[in-house]
Amino acid sequence: MAKLMANKQQGHIKKWQDDKGFGFIETAAGESVFFHVSAFKAQRRPEIGEQVVFIVGPDNQGRLQAKDVQELSFVQQKMAQKNHQIRQRNHKRSAQAEFEAGQKKRLFLGIGFYGVLILLVVMNKLNWLVLAWYVVLGVITYAMYAKDKAAAQSGAWRTPESTLHLLSALGGWVGAMVAQTYLRHKSQKPEFRVAYYLTVVINMAGLLFILAGGGLNFLKELLDSLV
Repeated sequence: MAKLMANKQQGHIKKWQDDKGFGFIETAAGESVFFHVSAFKAQRRPEIGEQVVFIVGPDNQGRLQAKDVQELSFVQQKMAQKNHQIRQRNHKRSAQAEFEAGQKKRLFLGIGFYGVLILLVVMNKLNWLVLAWYVVLGVITYAMYAKDKAAAQSGAWRTPESTLHLLSALGGWVGAMVAQTYLRHKSQKPEFRVAYYLTVVINMAGLLFILAGGGLNFLKELLDSLV
C-alpha cells in the first residue's frame, strides 16, 4: 500500500454539506482541507466520519483543495488485490524456475547414466548390446509417452499405464523421465510416480545382476535372438 499511498494523504470527512456539494477533510495532522463532490470518486455521496485518502492541489483560482478523494477501504481492497496478484506472479515465476532447474537435473541424470553405460562398454564390463538395448528402449518409451499425451489431448485411445511402466522397467526409464519432465506428462500423479520409481529400482537391480555376471549369458542369447 506504500506505493499507492506515496503521493496521497489520509484523513476523515469532518464536515459535509450535501445541499451545497462540498465539505472538509481533517488530515492526520489536524488540518482542514476543502473538497468538492466532483472530487469524490465513489459512486455515492460522501458521509461524515468516513476515512478517505486524497491528494492536495490547487483549484482554478490557485486555492488548495483535496482532489481524487477515495474511500480508504476501497484503496486498501485494491491494494490487497494487487499484492495478491504480485504474489501469484512471483509464485509462478518461482515454480517455473524450479521446474526448469529440475529439467536440467533430470536431463543430466539421463546423460550421466548413458555415459556410465558407454564407459562400462569401453572397459569391456558390459556388452554393447546392453547399451543399444537401453538406447532403443529409451527412445521407444519417450515416443509412447508422447503418443499417450497426444491421445489424452485429442480424446483418442490411451496407452495403458502398465505398458509405460513395463517399458520403464525393461530399460526405458530414462526416456520416461525425460518425457515426464519435458512433456509434462504423468508427472503430477503420485501413484504413477511411485510406480515409476519402483520400475527404476527394478531395472537397476537387473543391471547390477547382469554386471555381476548372473544374467549376462541369458541376455546375450535374448538379444541375439532378437537381432
